[in-house]
Amino acid sequence: MRAVLATVADLAVLVFAVTSMLSVGLAHSARQILGPLRDVGALARALVANFVLVPVFALGVLWLWRLDRPLAAGLILVALSAGAPFLITLTEVARSDVALSATLLVLLLPATVVYAPVVVPRVLPEADVSVGALALPLFLTMLLPLAAGLLVNSRWPAPARRWGPPARRVSTLALVVVVLATTLANVSTIIALFVEGAILPALLVIAGAFGLGYLLGGRDRNARTVLGLGTSQRNIAAATVMATQGFADHDTVVMVIVTSLAGFALLFPVAMVLRRREPVPVGRPG
Repeated sequence: MRAVLATVADLAVLVFAVTSMLSVGLAHSARQILGPLRDVGALARALVANFVLVPVFALGVLWLWRLDRPLAAGLILVALSAGAPFLITLTEVARSDVALSATLLVLLLPATVVYAPVVVPRVLPEADVSVGALALPLFLTMLLPLAAGLLVNSRWPAPARRWGPPARRVSTLALVVVVLATTLANVSTIIALFVEGAILPALLVIAGAFGLGYLLGGRDRNARTVLGLGTSQRNIAAATVMATQGFADHDTVVMVIVTSLAGFALLFPVAMVLRRREPVPVGRPG
């Protein structure tokens, strides 16, 4: 039964990633998505937050809170992996700028592909991470659907408007399936890690990542919200690829999964709190 649930969760993650990125492309123009990339200062803050401050913060948490090596490796992999399609849903929940969240993904996904295979073996010498194994699934499930949606929106705007809402509904349903199937497939492990206290370092890293991103987001409320959520929602798909590829101990993968569930538990309430604030115009062109 556990194997069936794990397979369902894997398929749901694939459907969620493709449909969420496709829906963003169908609903926004290339100018809205790519325009903010001209802001060099904002790009630098996003890169520093995700690839310098969050990994350093995670290492600090692990220095204070000792975990077994396989579990610590899983948490480090999460800290080194940025850019996740769940950011789109979190941004929608927070009623913030979805186009800006897609911009952040366009920045963070390729950066993770380049950064993680170089840094992971230096931080975790026992790891063996391939650039190709990491890059291909991220490209096919996230960047390619976004590009397809942008193309349809630019060439055939009327069908794009019709197809966008169904794609969003499918992505929402897939997200529910991901959370339920992943939780049920790993319930005994989750309980064990709760008892051992291993869940607390994961929550600390996620909370700290949100604070770092939010503080570096600048004066604009949308930018603060998107960078806070985007920095705290780590790329679990990339971390899972590296954990299964480069580590023999299954506990490393388990820690990645548990950290993803901790992220769901923490970040959706945070997005709801942010949602209660007065909404501001979103989706502005760059």
